[in-house]
Amino acid sequence: MAFVNNVMIIRRDLITRIASLFRQERLIGEIDRIPLEITRNLAADERCCKHKARAVVKYKIMAILGYGREEEKDELDTLAFYAERTLNKEADSGRILTVVDEACTSCIKSSFVVTNLCKGCIAHPCINNCPKKAISRNGSGQAEIDPGKCVSCGICKNLCPYHTIVYMPVPCEEACPVGAIGKNENGIEKIDAEKCILCGKCINACPFGSIMEKTDLLDVMRLLRDKRPVNALIAPSIFGQYSVHPGAVTDALKKLGFSNVLEVASGAMVTTSKEADELEEKSGKEGHFITTSCCSSWVLTVEKHIPAMKQYLSRTLSPMAYTAMLSREKYPEASVVFIGPCLSKRKEAMDNKDIDFTLTFEELGCLLNGWNIPVLECENLPVDNNINMAARNFCLSGGVSEAIRQKRGTDINALIINGIDSKQIRVLSSIANSGCCESDLIEVMACEGGCIAGPCSHEFPKDSRKFYDRNMKGFR
Repeated sequence: MAFVNNVMIIRRDLITRIASLFRQERLIGEIDRIPLEITRNLAADERCCKHKARAVVKYKIMAILGYGREEEKDELDTLAFYAERTLNKEADSGRILTVVDEACTSCIKSSFVVTNLCKGCIAHPCINNCPKKAISRNGSGQAEIDPGKCVSCGICKNLCPYHTIVYMPVPCEEACPVGAIGKNENGIEKIDAEKCILCGKCINACPFGSIMEKTDLLDVMRLLRDKRPVNALIAPSIFGQYSVHPGAVTDALKKLGFSNVLEVASGAMVTTSKEADELEEKSGKEGHFITTSCCSSWVLTVEKHIPAMKQYLSRTLSPMAYTAMLSREKYPEASVVFIGPCLSKRKEAMDNKDIDFTLTFEELGCLLNGWNIPVLECENLPVDNNINMAARNFCLSGGVSEAIRQKRGTDINALIINGIDSKQIRVLSSIANSGCCESDLIEVMACEGGCIAGPCSHEFPKDSRKFYDRNMKGFR
């Protein structure tokens, strides 16, 4: 997210409350009071009534517990019921995103709206030039657009001399780069899992917070509470989440109860070596280029939307996968929890037998707050000096290419795709279909700026990059 908003504040408050109640062993007895407490002082104009507001909070909490709105079988089932099911390992759906229909405002279908500033002018260029005759005058003489006829061409907006016609997007649909979200028959947004690349853009775009991800929070807290051996695999971008020495993050995780903390950058070193070898194999051959495979959203984009690119996709596993393999080999009895800023990594982790659960940076931040562990006060534990800085910089756009360049010791002609959007997908599709690329390596990051700007971060991208650069100075 680019700025502070109330949706973010509410979501983090809910996660923190659940973490705090769990730590105090009061979760089952008091979780159903959270919707009442949240809505007690609700502004009168924020929802139509407190009952709907409480339903919205309930379904958001269900997602945090690991359940989607669509999995509710009986409206009388309490949050305590779902919490107990999760703690008994009964959360069974493979879906990651859920839409809280009570929170979805059913944004209007038409993208263009005539405001009440319309002067009802004699010229009425909007009416005369509409190709679908979708505009007419209402009883007050003002222009009016029929959303059933409007094709969103925008001609009326461009011709209105008073600029009274405005573009009114559906935020989540506008943010999605692959058209994976749209309205169902009831006007509620629905996510098409066959198209979704789990980039997370829709979550942060919705101004009503109606799109939620289902979390592993309770599963992870259960492991930590029971003092079982649990390893944390931390993505490199975690060092941009707090304005502290990197070792303080490790100490905070140890205080939570993690047995060992492994930097995913160690796996990035393996990825670098293998992709450098792949690039060498392709050199001088027809279809010589490869694309990186460390971004899960990009891999999903190839699988679902650019199948012609599959032959060019690196066969190398992601840094997370290699680090998980290392964890299993070195600590076979320990559970493995990946911690990162990414929604799509949750899907990759679900498909990886070496990873048990996933926490996002946002969830980790709330967990630390709920368990009263201030990162700023933690000890600066030693950081693995065997990991090179190029591997840690995998979290930055261009970092993978630079790491491969350093590994090979020669320059490479790299095309950097800094953020996936519909335009970039068209460009990449054209390259894949033609089989022609002037570059040797195409590095693709779904998030603009790289993983440092992931959709599930604890810190905002601008500050995260600033913290990362400052905190990493001693390791360059």
